[in-house]
Amino acid sequence: MSTKNKLKALLPTKLRDRLRIYAYRAETAARRPRFSEISAPKDGWPILLGISFPKSGTHLLNQILLGFSEFAPFAHHIPVSFAAYDGDTGRKRSVDEALAYLNSLRPLDVTAAHLLAWPEVVDKVGTPAFVPFFIFRDPRDVVVSHVFYIAEMLPDHHHHRYYAEELHSFEERLTVSIMGLPDADVEFPNIAERFALYTDWLDRPEVLPLKFENFIHKRRETLGKVFDHVSERVPNLPVDRVKAIDILEESINPKNSPTFRSGKTGEWKKYFTDEHKRVFKEVAGDLLIKLGYEENSDW
Repeated sequence: MSTKNKLKALLPTKLRDRLRIYAYRAETAARRPRFSEISAPKDGWPILLGISFPKSGTHLLNQILLGFSEFAPFAHHIPVSFAAYDGDTGRKRSVDEALAYLNSLRPLDVTAAHLLAWPEVVDKVGTPAFVPFFIFRDPRDVVVSHVFYIAEMLPDHHHHRYYAEELHSFEERLTVSIMGLPDADVEFPNIAERFALYTDWLDRPEVLPLKFENFIHKRRETLGKVFDHVSERVPNLPVDRVKAIDILEESINPKNSPTFRSGKTGEWKKYFTDEHKRVFKEVAGDLLIKLGYEENSDW
């Protein structure tokens, strides 16, 4: 660990976050004069909010939304994000904590959140203050990614020791990622129940749903949808659509994502045994059909 990171680690988390936000606000204000010729849209400048189901392309969506800073006065980095579950302890954060986070944001912020679709939070995000997006991914690829993330990439995660020491194979870990841990001290439901906490984001017209896979296989078309969603709220962006898509595409850099392993889709086929398929269909087969990843259970 570098000396700089050691010093950061000595600071309490809340103080560290507060200092980071102060620096961010000053830096953001210094950038505004570059875009002084752009008038604020009706209802004022919005916040670009990237909501993601965990292990579904959070960093990818962040990079794309931050790309708007190249041609508009939106922020060009995210100082503090929000996760519905604390990574170190597994504690589920409350509705009030989620609302406090949303209330702390200011116009022109770009932010990322594993944000559960609590009714009060959904109503808040549906106001003109936000331009919201929701990215999700084939849940079978999610559980595979989850295993790699917990077992190999995040030693401080509250499930790491269990995955690394008490489960003795990738196959066992994958089963747990599918089935959850119903008897654990902290909440960790199965993959379908975990996704159900986000489902209502799919039913709100203000929220643009985005499949991770479409950024791989239909990238420019999907980036066009992202641009159109923002331009509906901010119609006077000083860039034509094709150029904007070029800029957003250039903003994607997998090397800057600590959890972006391969950028491939359908990786689950390499890891699922017949037993994994059976238990996944048992707990989440209907979810795959609802999300459009399968037409039936014959896979």
